[in-house]
This record gives sequence, C-alpha cells and structure tokens, in this order.
Amino acid sequence: MRVSTEQLVKDSLEIILSNPGWSLVIFLLAYVAIWWYIRESSEVGAFGQKHVVITGCDSGFGNLLARQLDKKGFHVVAACLTEKGAADLSSLTSPRLKTLLLDVTDTESIRRTVEFVSKEVGERGLWGLVNNAGRSTPVAPSDWLQLEDFQKILDVNLVGVIEVTLQFLPLLKKAKGRVVNVASIMGRLSLTGGGYCLSKWGVEAFSDSLRRDMQHFGIQVSIIEPGFFKTAVTRTDLIEADVRRLWTGLPQEVRDSYGPTYFDDYIKAQNFSLDLLCSPDISKVTRCMEHALSACTPKTRYSAGWDAKFFWLPLSYCPSFVSDFVMSVLLPPPKATTQRM
Repeated sequence: MRVSTEQLVKDSLEIILSNPGWSLVIFLLAYVAIWWYIRESSEVGAFGQKHVVITGCDSGFGNLLARQLDKKGFHVVAACLTEKGAADLSSLTSPRLKTLLLDVTDTESIRRTVEFVSKEVGERGLWGLVNNAGRSTPVAPSDWLQLEDFQKILDVNLVGVIEVTLQFLPLLKKAKGRVVNVASIMGRLSLTGGGYCLSKWGVEAFSDSLRRDMQHFGIQVSIIEPGFFKTAVTRTDLIEADVRRLWTGLPQEVRDSYGPTYFDDYIKAQNFSLDLLCSPDISKVTRCMEHALSACTPKTRYSAGWDAKFFWLPLSYCPSFVSDFVMSVLLPPPKATTQRM
C-alpha cells in the first residue's frame, strides 16, 4: 500500500503536535539551526573601505585568498617573496590590489612594508592581517638535523609571524581589526621531526595569548588549522631533495643505525602518505580565512579539510600511544628498532 508524501507529512505533524516534549525539541533544534545560520553568514560589510595584508602570496593559500578578497571588494596588499610571484598575481587581479616584496625574516623588509601600508590605510587603520608565509623544509628524523635546520623554519613560521604582527598592531588597533594566523593540524599533533611542527605549536600559543591581550582593544584573532593540501609546502619533489641532502651529509654511524634501505623506504612512505592525504582543493582553507576576515562573529579556530576535522584533530585528543601507533604505521622503523623486535 502506497502512502502519499502529503499523508506522511500530515501523520508526522500529528504525532509531533500530540507530544509536547517532541514539539519543544523540534522547535529548539529549528531555532538553533536558524540562529547558527544567521550567525555564520552575517558579514561586516563595507569591504571597499577595508584593507587586508596577506603574507606569502606567491602561490598556494595566500595567492588564492588575495584573489578571493580582491573579487569581494577588499583593498588587498599582497606580500610576495619574489618579483615573479608579485607580477603573476597582479596580472590576475584588479588594479585595486597592491603587491610588494616582503621577507618576513628581514626586519628592514617588514619595516618598509608597514610604512607602505600605513600610507595606504591612513587614519582608517588596517582591517586584516593574514600571516600565511611559511616553509616546511628541512623535515626529517631529529638526529639528521642541526640547530640551523630548526632555525630556518622557526625564523619564517614563528619568529616572522610574531615580528610582522607586532609591527602591524598599531594599525590594527586603529581599525579594531582582525589577525588571521595560519597554523596547521601539526600544531596540535607532532607528526614529524624538524622545525615545522615546533613552529606551528608556537603559532598556536602566540595566537592564543595575542587574542586574550588584544580583545580589550577590539582586535579579534583567528587560527587556521589546515590538514594536508597540495601546495608548495607539500611538494614531494622538494621535500625528497632536501631529505636526500640531509641523508647524504649524515655520519656513516648514523646512516648505519638506520640501515641501508631506510632512506628509500622513508621516501616511499612519505610520498605515498602525501599523495594519499593531500587535497587539491585549497579553497577549503581560503574560505575559512575569508570568513575570519568578513564575518561579524569570526571563529577562534578553523579546522580546514575533512582529514583535519575527522582524523587528525580527534587523534590529537587520543592517548599518546594511539598517535604513536598511527605514525609507526605511516613511517618505516630504523634497522636498530627492527633488530630489537
């Protein structure tokens, strides 16, 4: 016997209305859903009067975000590391978008950028600062690295973020603006040796303290925690070349402790994991950044990507032995470990 849709809806409504408890639950759920939708979709408006500075715009997240915000009407100042990156971006955007060269490890370069932006924004101040510039290499087992290998990453990913932010704070205070710092799911879960995970944990901590300090001045701070995406940071050829450089320079004693096949096994496992995990849709990240800059109520943290939301973030709350086991599956053990087993 067929039951029409109209009859099914009618019967369902009768059941709900005959039970006050269910009616209240349905009403509350509908109210929360509507409230949440309005809250998430409400925007500040007047984008044409707002300036946003983005670092690391040569490619990847920064490049796409600059183009998105330009289309939305923001006045974007896109900071690139190379002249080619700046020229390529300018060719894809409106004349409203300005590009400049910025090395976040160079204090003088940061000072020149702040001077330029100060002239652009005038008394309105700076609405948004997106600290996106970053690097991932050198990344390898810890005993393959020297102190300078850690410093190379920390200088860009952490110290650079701190110095750029501190220099721009007076302009951000004027506009009661936004700071958007790009961390990573590896700021929650240390997946590999080297400075990358350290730097992203540092960005998380700096952002939390900055948010609490600056909330009194109307500045809102958001943290972006992407999962794995196909960008220059995850290019397997660049990572492999750098790991090969490190392996070649190791003392023979260290190489022997890992075994003759370890390097090849490590590269195969790393490339397999990155090819499997990295999503090509980087707009999942830039949409989070855009929301943090344009929403009336930006979130404190944005987990970008399904792997971040449903795998890495839950894994970060698990006991350490669980995450250790997952990493032991993803990467090969050294020869010394297999011999003990």
